Amino acid sequence: MTSTPGNSATRTAARRRAAFRSGARRIVLPGATAALGLLIWEAWVRIMEIPAVLLPAPSAIVETLDRLFFPLILRHAIPTMTESLVAFVISCAIGVALAGLLSSSKLLREALYPNVVFFQLIPKIALAPLFIVWLGIGAESRLSFAVFISFFPVVIATLAGLDNVDKSLLRLCKALRASEWQVFRDVRLPFAIPYVFSGMKIATTFAIIGVIVGEFITSQAGLGYLILFASAQAETTLIFAAITVLCLFGLVFYGAIALAEAWMRRRFGA
Repeated sequence: MTSTPGNSATRTAARRRAAFRSGARRIVLPGATAALGLLIWEAWVRIMEIPAVLLPAPSAIVETLDRLFFPLILRHAIPTMTESLVAFVISCAIGVALAGLLSSSKLLREALYPNVVFFQLIPKIALAPLFIVWLGIGAESRLSFAVFISFFPVVIATLAGLDNVDKSLLRLCKALRASEWQVFRDVRLPFAIPYVFSGMKIATTFAIIGVIVGEFITSQAGLGYLILFASAQAETTLIFAAITVLCLFGLVFYGAIALAEAWMRRRFGA
């Protein structure tokens, strides 16, 4: 049966409606679940009359955010967010570069990969004080620690993508006498894009965790420092307010990576 323009337009519209419903469901369903959880939390705190020092109600946390966001919380959020972004960029650059080297050389892979895995098996918190000893109490130690714990997922994911390229494409490149750099740039790296972004999504969380841990140990600013200060003053509501800002920043951070992944997939057809 011959397809008519009207039928084609109808199918296109149906696909768009289905895509819209799927996207709306992915947003509305988790949002509704989170809202229900907050309502239950609010009701439970009020009914049980739980003291705010133990567990503040969501309404109290929102009130604290409204009252202290600009004079206090934002001032501490800026260094945490900045250092997390810098650590993330550095870890992604190191991770992709190291994965490229390991994929291109069997000798380097056999020599370096087991050691990379070994260092990642060491409990990270146990190493945090050493970064302070080696690099001091400034931002350098926090950035280095955050990079140390966040580059590994990028390496593993990128290496998996580079190794799983269609073998027929590699044979074609070899037949066309393409250089190793051309194969990496035009075949391996575009194919590995979904893998790279999978590692980057994990690295966003690890970068924030690394910076916060560093701020717990030694810092005079940042959300980690603010959380420690609030805990010393038994300001539980302020602790939850700082955690809320961290969660929102993490969501925005993750969403930006997801958008970048969607753009890269369209750009390279990955």
